[in-house]
Amino acid sequence: MAEAPAAQAAPSGRRLLWDSARHTRGRLALLLVLMLLHSATVLTAPVLIAAAVDGVLRGSGDPGPAVEWAAVVALGSVCETLLMPLGAIGAASGARRLRMRLVRHLIGLGARQPQPHGESVTQVTQAAAQAGMVPVALAQWTVTLAGSLVALAWLWTTDWRSALAFSLAAPVAVVVARRFIGRVTQTHSAYLAAQGEIANRLLTALSGALTIRASDTLRAERARVLEPLSELSAVGRRMWRIQRGTIWQFGLLLSLTEALVLAIAGLGVTEGRLSSGQLLAVAGYLQLAFQALRQIEAQLTLAQARAAAQRVAATLAAPLPVYGQVSAGGPTGARGSLSLRKVTVRRDGETLLDGVDLDVPAGRSVALVGRTASGKSLLAGLPGRLTEPDEGEVLLDGVRLRDLTAAELRRAVAYAFERPLLIGTTLHDTIAYGRPDTSRAAVERAARLARADGFVRRLPDGYDTPLHSAPMSGGERQRVGLARTLARDAQVYVLDDATSGLDTVTEAEVSEAVTGALAGRTRLVVAHRVTTAARCDLVVWLADGRVRAVAPHTELWSDPAYRAVFAVTEEEPS
Repeated sequence: MAEAPAAQAAPSGRRLLWDSARHTRGRLALLLVLMLLHSATVLTAPVLIAAAVDGVLRGSGDPGPAVEWAAVVALGSVCETLLMPLGAIGAASGARRLRMRLVRHLIGLGARQPQPHGESVTQVTQAAAQAGMVPVALAQWTVTLAGSLVALAWLWTTDWRSALAFSLAAPVAVVVARRFIGRVTQTHSAYLAAQGEIANRLLTALSGALTIRASDTLRAERARVLEPLSELSAVGRRMWRIQRGTIWQFGLLLSLTEALVLAIAGLGVTEGRLSSGQLLAVAGYLQLAFQALRQIEAQLTLAQARAAAQRVAATLAAPLPVYGQVSAGGPTGARGSLSLRKVTVRRDGETLLDGVDLDVPAGRSVALVGRTASGKSLLAGLPGRLTEPDEGEVLLDGVRLRDLTAAELRRAVAYAFERPLLIGTTLHDTIAYGRPDTSRAAVERAARLARADGFVRRLPDGYDTPLHSAPMSGGERQRVGLARTLARDAQVYVLDDATSGLDTVTEAEVSEAVTGALAGRTRLVVAHRVTTAARCDLVVWLADGRVRAVAPHTELWSDPAYRAVFAVTEEEPS
């Protein structure tokens, strides 16, 4: 049976936010202390200013309340000054953690991406940043809510009639806020989806920029990329309408409530129930009690972060491959033997490899031959688990691949691709990529085998030339990619059409050099040329996702159907 998906719980958006808060708890704790201290100064100020005003009206010469009020205001200003940079640092820290986690997960998934690349870019650049702001925003909202409740309690203590008038309006404001959060969460999710679609189309267009220019389809392609812009604009306008409507409702409700409360408190002064200082205290505590209801911006941030976190959580729910604990090959003594047992691979409900049984002897070179979509590249991806079977097992030296550690598998199997992605600061780094301790001698030897040494040495700084300053043709890039593979000491080398960009003479030279250098090592070669298949010890002939035959090229050549494969593939390589 195929390997079960990784046994990991799919994180919900809420759980993801909690995890982000938990890992920034140190900064959050300091931030909360400052927030609480600032809130305490704000809550104390109305009492002190009321005492100061009443003292002045009574003709008291005691400056104590005024001095205390000034000290409290100064302390509050210091706290507010420190809160801004600490809040920004906390939000940046949460975003950084989510981005790193998301990037690690996306890279770990490899070719098994759960969504288009544009959506992944949007999540890393925007959604993770929005979700990372939640711990700070939530802490601020919580402290503000607590301060508002304390202010309301003091309002009840000072004048219960004014507090009652305020309390009657609070439930209406809560209902409006809950509707606002729900509508914004749904709308912002659609906004992120539209952004992701534009990013995905743009990435596709950039990768095919030469084709677009050569075909004179720039205008049509630009229209295709920007087609979701109308949806993005519509969703953005809908979000602004929601905000505008909610702010209007809140503004009217709070203004009417404030007028009613102050009118009741003013009557209390005329009736002798309240002093002038207490009227000021009621006005101050009313503003503080309003703070919890005025947190539209904080609620908008939380709603957007919730939508962003849900999208990030959906990506993180895609299971990563699980590796085993075996760090050495099997007991057979043969290093590099491969076995496929009833391997089946499906994509979108279609069976692409169907119950494949295959044994590749250690140290042999095996060509994978077949027409387009016959399953060559899928089969080539099996030894390194770039392709995961839905059914069946793949064994290396008698050990199931799923039982090997990740490090052992990457050490044992090396790949060279048709369009290699070159990564590194210099060309030396590029060839040594993944094995930074590779010596210069080993790098140069691999380059010579791949016939890349000549053009590398002609560059201004040779192997120390910065990669971005090294102009290379498609064939030269392919040879550098092949050199990167040959610099590794592996048991199995998979060459997935790794010489297709070379001319016939260079391809023959490279193939001859590789054959000599890798003698005794197992090689799987995706072959489109007759000469490539002829150089291999065996040919695995694939058709419709199944192995049609396994034999030397010379034996298969007598079959007209086998010869027809090359007549097609040399015209239309897959």
